[in-house]
Amino acid sequence: MLKNYFKIAWRNIVRSKGYAFINIGGLGIGMASAILILLWIQNEVSMDREHSKSDRIYRMYNRDTFSGELWAWGTTPKIMGPTLEKDYPEVEQAVRINHANFLFTVGDKKMNESGSFIDPDFLDVFDFPMLQGNSSTALEDPYNMVVTEDFAKKLFGTEMAVGQTVKIDSTDIFTVTGVLENLPNNTRFQSDYFLSWAYMKKLGWDDEWWGNNSVENYVLLTENASHEAFNEKVINITKEHTNGENTADVFSYPLSQIHLYGKSENGQLVGGRIVTVRMFGFIALFILVIACINFMNLSTARSEKRAKEVGLRKVVGARKTSLIAQFIGESTLIALIAGVLAILLVELALPSFNILIGKQLFLPYTEVIFWLQLISFILLTGLLAGSYPAFFLSSFSPVNVLKGTFRSAASAVNPRKILVVIQFSFAIILIVSTIIIQRQISHAQNRELGYNQDNLIYISMQGDIEKHYSAIKQALLSSGSSLAVTQSMSPITQRYSDGWGYSWEGSTPEDEKLDFIRFSADADFMKVMGTNLVEGRDIDIYEFASDSTAILLNETAIRKMGLENPLGQIVSDGEDNYTVVGIIEDFIFESPYDPVNPLMVFGPSSWFSYLHIRLNPDQPVADNLAKIQSVFEEFNPNFPFEYQFADEQYARKFDDTARTAKLSIVFTILTIVISCLGLFGLSTYMAANRLKEIGVRKVLGASVGSISLLLSKDFLKLVGIAFLLSVPIAWYIMDQWLQNYDYSVGIEWWVFVATGTATMLIALFTVGFQSIKAALTNPARTLKSE
Repeated sequence: MLKNYFKIAWRNIVRSKGYAFINIGGLGIGMASAILILLWIQNEVSMDREHSKSDRIYRMYNRDTFSGELWAWGTTPKIMGPTLEKDYPEVEQAVRINHANFLFTVGDKKMNESGSFIDPDFLDVFDFPMLQGNSSTALEDPYNMVVTEDFAKKLFGTEMAVGQTVKIDSTDIFTVTGVLENLPNNTRFQSDYFLSWAYMKKLGWDDEWWGNNSVENYVLLTENASHEAFNEKVINITKEHTNGENTADVFSYPLSQIHLYGKSENGQLVGGRIVTVRMFGFIALFILVIACINFMNLSTARSEKRAKEVGLRKVVGARKTSLIAQFIGESTLIALIAGVLAILLVELALPSFNILIGKQLFLPYTEVIFWLQLISFILLTGLLAGSYPAFFLSSFSPVNVLKGTFRSAASAVNPRKILVVIQFSFAIILIVSTIIIQRQISHAQNRELGYNQDNLIYISMQGDIEKHYSAIKQALLSSGSSLAVTQSMSPITQRYSDGWGYSWEGSTPEDEKLDFIRFSADADFMKVMGTNLVEGRDIDIYEFASDSTAILLNETAIRKMGLENPLGQIVSDGEDNYTVVGIIEDFIFESPYDPVNPLMVFGPSSWFSYLHIRLNPDQPVADNLAKIQSVFEEFNPNFPFEYQFADEQYARKFDDTARTAKLSIVFTILTIVISCLGLFGLSTYMAANRLKEIGVRKVLGASVGSISLLLSKDFLKLVGIAFLLSVPIAWYIMDQWLQNYDYSVGIEWWVFVATGTATMLIALFTVGFQSIKAALTNPARTLKSE
């Protein structure tokens, strides 16, 4: 029986090749789109969940009130991890991780690479497979290191890596004691190498200050430990070790939730990446449903051609259940063929899709679970697509059918019209969403930056740069390649430090919880960065010796501090006093989507890690860089000359939102294509069914235009209804999405008007082609049988 069903289904596919092509093509594109999105979603939701102990691993967080708002953040004191492991029996192991960046030298090879300092137990808590070496003992010595497989190849080629030595920063010799499999792209710990925390301590970068929140602490709780009870015990750990001077509450948060719920809202981690994941989950569902709606509409539209078949089968004894099984079998066969097409399309699209999302996704053909999921997905699609047609077709009355009195219902509201409305409602929601996401990006990109990015580069102060800074600065200025040079603690595009606990004349205890971004400069800050001076002067330690304790404040800081005459004001952190020498205009230091925060630019009382150089705009950039490189090769010969353009690094702040926009555009286009494919097939069939009516109308004098309008207007009405239904839904969805951004674009009325107009034109073009073709048919040919 089952074989017979599939044989009949295959014959129907071969008999109606055009409709089969539309059905299979639409389902195939829809399934391929859904598979691509589901692969991405699976990668997102599985972030750091594949560790065998992931259900017991938690990251430590702080929670405190600043500027009247409750915040939560995931950097904590270095001393916290050892204290938790020592004093809290619920903690089986506590490990820390901190960023590292060093120059590696092997023979003639020199390369700067990013890695991490970790506690030795880190590789026991987290399951990163070790190809060579022993994870439990690999980092016992401060001068041992563990590298990834790819980094080992970069250092040593095809040679065995374990036992090899590497020089770090031209000073210390390290031995490779372990090689890890390349870290998966669904982990937050992206490092080329791991160094022992003991080495960081030897460098003098470790401390036991509870006020220095600068590293990530993770705890592995014991098997029977209660997460809630543990949080109740550790909430006051920082207060207890600072005699209440530090008011931050401490809590732990599940490792598996960090990636999806990384945005702090009123001190709770409740939003973030999950919003985008949910949005694309709905998009995958929308696209698949739209493809299935195509199948339903075409199947029910062609019901008259199957009516006699159903009637005869019922007369000879076929039951309704067997007819339903037959039609479900047909839809499953089509879904199976479409599934094969979808896999081919996914394989073709994956390389470009991976570039678009910045990851390496793949179809895991060797995993049994993948095939089970794929088969289930295809069967579910076949069932979803074929369910309504199966019940609809199997419900025909054999008496009416065989008498020839059967006709499709032509009511104002029928399931087919409802499905078209649903289909185009989804498409309109996606179009509106795509436009608003793109506008949000443009809104942030066009925001006044506040400093001049053009011809601005920065360089990490490695090796002997700090020792020869004065000579390097003079040589750069003398070469004509540079207009100005300054030192800073971080790049102009990133926050490396912030702080609170400052007081000034007239400040209140509440003002001590005002959080300031911290930056630094020795001289020529404004000349290098291209910022504007509101009042006072720039820091210049060469002209003013007292500027070692000078600070600049931005306009937001002045406003938040309530200073009316800020110049000359003394700002204290409880140990040192700083004098305000200048006020600068606000500029975007962090995310272009966030409001500008209070900023302090310190003189040399702070530390320096980067050089910023303003290139000479009157000379070619390549010539400037060549001259700058020669200067650094003279004064810092053991390190390669590496630089970053400020405008390129700032542009990266838009990468994540830009990916979302590009994905939205791609899947919106696919949604429109699938919707139009179904509309085209439906309009083709409807026009074919009304050829005799069209012939009569033409004989009676109807014009081509009036006939085309007659055939098109019903579809356009449905698109109009879809527009009215989808507008409030689209507005609500995008309003919720925009709430993730403090600096956001508004939702303008014209977006909906433009979307409605575009959708109508697309539908008119799709339906109009068949309408005009039918209207141009010679009535003599269609009416000759009459």
